[in-house]
Amino acid sequence: MTVSARGKEQGFGVAAALRMLQTYAVAAMILVLVVLLSLSSDSFLTVQNLINILNQNTPLAIMAAAMTLVIICGGFDLSVAAIFAVASVTAAWLALNVHPYAGLMAAPLVGMLLGFVNGMTITTLNIHSFLATLATGLVYRGIAILITGGTLLPVRLADFTWLGRGRIGVVYYAVIVLVVFAVALTILLNRSTVGRKILAVGGNEEAAILSGIRTNRIKIVAFSINGFAAGLAAAIATSRISLGQATAGTGMELEAIAAVIIGGTSIYGGQGAVWRSVAGVFMLALINNGFNILNADPFYKDLTTGLIIVAAVGISAAGRRR
Repeated sequence: MTVSARGKEQGFGVAAALRMLQTYAVAAMILVLVVLLSLSSDSFLTVQNLINILNQNTPLAIMAAAMTLVIICGGFDLSVAAIFAVASVTAAWLALNVHPYAGLMAAPLVGMLLGFVNGMTITTLNIHSFLATLATGLVYRGIAILITGGTLLPVRLADFTWLGRGRIGVVYYAVIVLVVFAVALTILLNRSTVGRKILAVGGNEEAAILSGIRTNRIKIVAFSINGFAAGLAAAIATSRISLGQATAGTGMELEAIAAVIIGGTSIYGGQGAVWRSVAGVFMLALINNGFNILNADPFYKDLTTGLIIVAAVGISAAGRRR
């Protein structure tokens, strides 16, 4: 074997290892965390604690699942937290003034409409999604304040709270919604024409255009789905706490993006998986839960989370260079 051939073989081996790491790193890290926390505390590996972790993080997991499509498509959405807030107060207002079911059904539709506006803004004005959604997020947060008048909207109606609090056995309805939504997005991404186009646009937009793909339409679809997810998450969260508020969802956009990146979706677009983003959410949740159970210094939690995000971005960048 020649030196050049040996070098190519080693290069392929490193590239394969990086792809394997990107694909299964989050699953391996979750397994390690579960083992460490189980050995460190008897109260961690209990049915009730695990159910609570799963249920509490369902809204964020739904948002991260949809954010995966946006990032694969080569974009970012910093407005999802504000969309979450608008959907939350809309659901509460309609529940109080029209009907509880009207509020629950309207939240994801309002979210999808605002996501559509994001997509239209980005494609029509040819503005980078980072800047466009930063601006629309400010507008949407203002709309949420206008709807509420700056007050809280408590909704203590059984027909409204069932979505966030109801369950079948030990499994909450919200968790079932998450599973169905994540499976649907996985099928959309991996088994549909739209999914293949999303991957193509994120991988190389110019090549996608030359292939006849209407890239602007695909971006609008991705952002609309992301808005729908934010509205769906808001319906669940608002139903759970029986309260609509304009400040709802603050910071969730960064948490969702962090979970997607930790899950191995490339920040450069073109590759990723919905299940890994959902796993990224629960890995962050395990870190938070573990530090709370162990009563550890919150500084170390933030430090650990930050180092994990940096490592995930580094792996993504290394895979791109290869």
